[in-house]
Amino acid sequence: MARPNYGFDKRQREIKKNQKQEEKRLKKLAAREGQPEDGVTEAAPASTAEVIKETGGE
Repeated sequence: MARPNYGFDKRQREIKKNQKQEEKRLKKLAAREGQPEDGVTEAAPASTAEVIKETGGE
């Protein structure tokens, strides 16, 4: 009988969590675009999910 691969499951949960956080960040950013901002805006660093998608790596 095959043994469960807990490391794989953990990594999949982390990826899902990061994607959810990124969606939440984008939603907040879209909500803020309609409002005037004070100060300088900074470019957000790429999330690990985006980097993985772009590189096609694991």
